[in-house]
Amino acid sequence: MKKYDSKEIRNIALVGHKGCGKTSIAEAFLFDAKHTTRLGSIDQGTSTFDYDEEELNRRMTIAVKPGTVEWKKRKVNVLDTPGDGNFIYETRLSMSAVDAAVVVVSAPDGVEVQTSRVWDRAEELQIPRVVFINKMDRERADPDKALAEVHSDLSNKAVPVQIPIGKEAGFEGVVDVLTGKAYLFEKDASGGFKTIDAPAQHQEALKKAREALIEKIAESSDALTEKYLETGELSPEEIASGYAAAVKSCNLFPVLYGSAIRNIGIPMLLDLTVDTLPDPTERPPVKVQVAGGGEAERACKESEPLLAFVFKTLDAQGGTLSIFRVLSGTLSGDSSVFNTNTGTEERVGAVMSITGKKQDSMPAAGAGDIAGVLKFKNTATGHTLCDKKMPVTVPLLPVPPPAISYAVKPKSKADEDKLGVCLNRLLTEDLTLRVSRDEDTKDFLLSGMGTAHVELSVAKLKRRFGVDVNLETPKVPYRETITKKAQAQGRHKRQTGGRGQFGDCWLELSPQQRGAGFEFENRIKGGAIPGQFIPAVEKGVVETMAKGVLAGFPVVDVKVAVYDGSYHEVDSSEMAFKRAASIGFKKAFQEAKPILLEPVYNMEIVVPEDKMGDIIGDINSRRGRVLGMETKGKRCTVKAQVPLSEILMYAPDLDSKTGGRGSFTMEFSHRQQLPEALAQKVIAQFKPTDEEEE
Repeated sequence: MKKYDSKEIRNIALVGHKGCGKTSIAEAFLFDAKHTTRLGSIDQGTSTFDYDEEELNRRMTIAVKPGTVEWKKRKVNVLDTPGDGNFIYETRLSMSAVDAAVVVVSAPDGVEVQTSRVWDRAEELQIPRVVFINKMDRERADPDKALAEVHSDLSNKAVPVQIPIGKEAGFEGVVDVLTGKAYLFEKDASGGFKTIDAPAQHQEALKKAREALIEKIAESSDALTEKYLETGELSPEEIASGYAAAVKSCNLFPVLYGSAIRNIGIPMLLDLTVDTLPDPTERPPVKVQVAGGGEAERACKESEPLLAFVFKTLDAQGGTLSIFRVLSGTLSGDSSVFNTNTGTEERVGAVMSITGKKQDSMPAAGAGDIAGVLKFKNTATGHTLCDKKMPVTVPLLPVPPPAISYAVKPKSKADEDKLGVCLNRLLTEDLTLRVSRDEDTKDFLLSGMGTAHVELSVAKLKRRFGVDVNLETPKVPYRETITKKAQAQGRHKRQTGGRGQFGDCWLELSPQQRGAGFEFENRIKGGAIPGQFIPAVEKGVVETMAKGVLAGFPVVDVKVAVYDGSYHEVDSSEMAFKRAASIGFKKAFQEAKPILLEPVYNMEIVVPEDKMGDIIGDINSRRGRVLGMETKGKRCTVKAQVPLSEILMYAPDLDSKTGGRGSFTMEFSHRQQLPEALAQKVIAQFKPTDEEEE
């Protein structure tokens, strides 16, 4: 593929809730532009964009996929993005690589949770938007209701530039509000259409829609507003220029209608993309962080130093494929680039234009273009590539905390040996995936944005690396502590022939404030225990605290004082005093009214307004405490504090309760006492069995 000038490029992301038809629109783009010979179908497994085994099995997009379309001698870079809440961060990150978004809304389902989230992201970035109301041919398709929800939940700046002709099975085309022309489409999904004058039954609606659109166009500039108020009309030239300016300045969001799987309305969406949406040079300069401190701006010009942002890493045959947006300068094949995040240079082989699995070589990617490079060694999603002489970094969208964690258990020794390295490979591609080590169980914990996210990551482990694992619900990280002072003697005496073992110490345990940690005090006077054995006493206490007493969980927030004891000149040793300290600590701990502490998490749960009551009731049933509620449009945000043990599997439960329309975030808040009845169950389940002998 040839290198395009920046002004000949359009970069758009197809965004919206899962199932709204984004991938079908991308497939129709390719077909109508004659890049494919048939209309790709997700259901039939012929999609160009959704080709991963997991995507085909689940019939949904799980990773951002780029595609390239040539339309009216312009290059349109299209990003097909996930709409499932498990993968929405990837969508939000990729939106920083485009200059406009096509927000897809299902005509039967209206505006859903993830649609609102991607709209909010577009607001943050201040990128122009087009609303495409899809699935007009489906049962229950209600364009008026969908438009009303767009106005109430997204923006009242959304204005129809088309009128649909028919709906459900009778949907056959659209009327252009500005030209008054009607486009009636063939029924064979070929994308062919004939142009006629608007049917008589649509004339009244057309008149009202045109007035509303021109009023919104007139509001885009003071000069147009003044003329419209004076004369009540605008010239065709003023309408055309004002329309484009209003769209590019986010003062107007055009609303179009169509059916992607029947290929109705797609050519008009492509026309609007190349005729009205901004080219990369029309967007504001990007803000970057300068090495050594400070901020700067970088304009989208080839005369500027190279700057590229890697927004996605895909698995490719023989390695990885880094997908990036060139923000300034030019990235050429057979060159070197500097990775600011790792401080290393990367060798660029060939620069590729990517459409699904297809890779076309390009001589270079200029400012504003989107391209890919194979087999970078040290580059991951979110990294910045630039000129080594002028190192800068593109700020990264904050990564949300994971919503769910599983313990990963290798099925064999071979799987165990490869697990750590392979998990790290996944982390370079997916910023929302986390791997940690449970200090209590020593298990690997795999954390993600939901059950589907973690399960799909495990499927990748097996398919790509041959690593087979089981997923288990992780053990809740309880902690043990005490609520009153207690004293006890720890005495260890053993005679086995020859030199024996003898250690004797008296310990006092006192509760500390929550979060204060461990404190050790030496109160020995008169040499009751020689000074060289005191560190052994402390070490014995610390090791016992790590193993726990009640149920094998670490002990926290305890002060331990050694205040008396005795020794034997021959038989006493550091090991004997370690054992004595462990025995004394356990005795005193049991007398100090021990309790279990459970972790409590702050939660923010976003659900449809009609599900708010169900969610609040569910939170209360999980021993949670609702802190507040906030309603925005059809969405309600519930803030609460809930014990971790009650929400380990909250992600699938929330999906079940809301039909997949809910989302949540959670982060650690504090620890609190576990109720006695529940504590006894935990103790019975995990109580240590290796009792020490005195």
